[in-house]
This record gives sequence, structure tokens and C-alpha cells, in this order.
Amino acid sequence: MPQFDIATFPTQIFWLAVSFIVLYILMSRIALPRVGSVLEERQTRIDDNLSLAEQLNAEAKSEAEAYENSLIDARAKARAVIQEVTQDAANEAQRRHDTLGEELTTKVKSAETRIKQAKETAIDGVREAARDVTATTVQHLIQVSPSPDAVTQAVDEALKETEIGK
Repeated sequence: MPQFDIATFPTQIFWLAVSFIVLYILMSRIALPRVGSVLEERQTRIDDNLSLAEQLNAEAKSEAEAYENSLIDARAKARAVIQEVTQDAANEAQRRHDTLGEELTTKVKSAETRIKQAKETAIDGVREAARDVTATTVQHLIQVSPSPDAVTQAVDEALKETEIGK
């Protein structure tokens, strides 16, 4: 093996030093600056992406806060609308209740008037029947025809003593 021959050591060391120096110069002047620039570019991109992410995160937080505020406002408006609708419904129910109460009062008064008229008509009918029965009974019993005024007066006095005449 030629590498282990002592006679060729100086030339091997010379070429080792030359190739080491050439490689060192190539690496320090060409390759390492390129690698360094790529690393710097990469770090810049990473820093830019991190700052963009922080900015987007801040925007997202502000948007979420705005969303929460709008949601709170919407809920408050919904409560106000519900309260207004409930109040309107209560007012409408009260108005209908009052209207129905007035209608029922009118109907009750009308019915009371009709009942009173029917009662008076019935009492007049009872008076008339009582007069006829009294006159007929007196005529059959004592064979005397009573005067219509006397029969009317007797029937009226008898009806005053009962609840019918009141």
C-alpha cells in the first residue's frame, strides 16, 4: 500500500495541506456564506411568520371580543323585544277583558230588563187571572156579581201580602 510508504509521506502531507487550505477557502468564502444566508432567510421568515401569527391572534381575539359584545347586544335587544311584546300582549288582553266586561255588563243589564218586563207581564197575567177567578168564584158562591173595582182592589191587597206583588 502506497499510503503507508514512508518515502511518500512528505508529498502526501503537502497535498493534504493544499487540499485542506483549498477546501477551507471554498467553504469559508462560498459554501458557509450561502448556508448562513439561507439560515438567516429562514430565521427571518420564521420571525415574520411568528409576528404575523401574533398579529392574527390579536385580531382573532379582538374579533371574538367584538362578537361577544354583539352577542350581548343582541341578547339585550331580544330581551327588550320580548318584554315589549309581552307588555303589548298584556295590554291587548286587558283591553279585550275590559271590552268583554262592558259587553257582558250591557248584556246582563239587557237581560235584567227583559226579566223584569217578563216578571211584570207574568204578574199582570196572574192579576188578570186572579181577578177572573175571584169574580167567577164570588158569583158562583154567593150568586152576586162583584164590581170590577172591588175585585181588583181585593186581588191587589192579596198580592201585596205575597212575594209576587213586591
